[in-house]
Amino acid sequence: MKRVNAYLGLGSNVGEREINLIRAVNLLDQAFGTHPERISGIVETPAWGFEGGNFLNMCVLYSLPCKGTAEEDAMELLRQVKDIEKTLGRDLSEPLFDAEGNRIYRDRIIDIDILCFGANVIKNEVLTIPHPLISERDFAKIPLLEISKPEIRNAFPEIFL
Repeated sequence: MKRVNAYLGLGSNVGEREINLIRAVNLLDQAFGTHPERISGIVETPAWGFEGGNFLNMCVLYSLPCKGTAEEDAMELLRQVKDIEKTLGRDLSEPLFDAEGNRIYRDRIIDIDILCFGANVIKNEVLTIPHPLISERDFAKIPLLEISKPEIRNAFPEIFL
């Protein structure tokens, strides 16, 4: 069966941040029926885009089976990570954008972003892959570089500049 490398960025700035990351990885393992192929180190960074507590951030790489198109599989992955965020206590009902269309960032117990999904480019009304802000966010870029395979570095060199 064909597989795809899913690169996920995880962050937490509420409560026992390291335990929140560990719990998230455990739930991802359960959802996918496998363990990460690679796990980055944990980096601590100030909140990005708002005034809040420092985040602990990391990236994980899972090799996942392909079941449909890249977009269908990525959307299923998005559903799974949102379910895990909710299970861990993240309030997903919060508004994502203000009246002017600017993203609203807040403290959160867990945040799981799909950074890359193989070398696929996906853009629809709810998901953009590769994540459009990686190159602006050292908290994502540094751990992603630590675990990335050549397929990602070659397909998206602009991410790592």
